Formats: sequence, structure tokens, C-alpha cells
Amino acid sequence: MTKLTDTQARILNAASRRAGNLAMPLPKGLHGAVAKKVVGMMMERGLIEEVEANIDKREALWRETGDGCGTTLVATSAGLTAIGVDPVVVQAIAKLRNGPREAVVDTVEDKPAKPRGGTKQTQLIDLIETPTGASLDEIVAATGWQAHTVRGAISGTLKKKLGLVVVSEKVDGRGRVYRIS
Repeated sequence: MTKLTDTQARILNAASRRAGNLAMPLPKGLHGAVAKKVVGMMMERGLIEEVEANIDKREALWRETGDGCGTTLVATSAGLTAIGVDPVVVQAIAKLRNGPREAVVDTVEDKPAKPRGGTKQTQLIDLIETPTGASLDEIVAATGWQAHTVRGAISGTLKKKLGLVVVSEKVDGRGRVYRIS
């Protein structure tokens, strides 16, 4: 078996679990000159190769080619063999799990988070789902949270993580009212 560094093994292991054996995106913290050196060494050894990226399917780019297109990195059969994985088995499993490389891109961003039932988060969602919404004071009373925690949960969790469209408006007699549009 080929001797690999920890970084090279992480890249190849991640690629073996993705549709089309995509090596992109690279592990967190690996960027710049270090990434270029690691990828260059792996390409020299035939562990990964550059292929044209399918930009329409939002495949992560390794580099842009200047004509509106770019390239991405794919683990080769030699790379998969280097980590002790049979390339035929990996391709069959990836095809069953994710479909062909052109059809699906394995990214975390495409998987929306789901709230658990019976939590304060679901209680907050239930309160602001009504057509009239819920005022900040009503949410504070129902959840027991402080006002800044409610605002943070709405901004960070509901809007950013869950992707909900939350509208905030000032209503006479109720104060700041939040509702899901």
C-alpha cells in the first residue's frame, strides 16, 4: 500500500464517500499554498486528478480556467486503492446512495436542519407561525428566555440555520411582533 500523510488520507477518505469520488471540498483548514502543495503531490502520484467541474450542479471548484468554467478534483482508482478501498465497490455504493456525479452533489448546505419536537425552539416556531405572530414579550413569557436570546434564536437559528422567512414589525399596543411569512 502507498504511504500517505494524514491529510492525504483524509482527502481520499472523504472522496470515497462522495458521489463521483469528488475530492472537493478539501478538509477544513487546508487552503492556500499548503493545499496547492498537497494536491500537487497527490496529482504527481496519481492519487487524484483534475476534471472539468459541472458548475450548473454547484460542484466545488479547485481552480477557475478563465472561460467561465473551472476544474474540480476527483480521486482516482489508485487513490482509492491507496486507502484500502476497492474502487468498483466505492463507485457502486456511491451510485446507489447519491446517484451519478452529474445528478447529485454531496454538500452539507443542501440538507436543511430539522427541529426536534417538544423543545423551546419548536415552541418558538409554533408561537410565531400564527397569522398574528407573537410579540417579543409573549415569546419571553412562554419560553422563559431573555429578550436578547429570543432575538438571537430568531436571527441565527430560525433564519440562518432553518431558512425560515421571519417578518418583524412594530404593532401599536403589542410592541415588536415576529411572524413566519
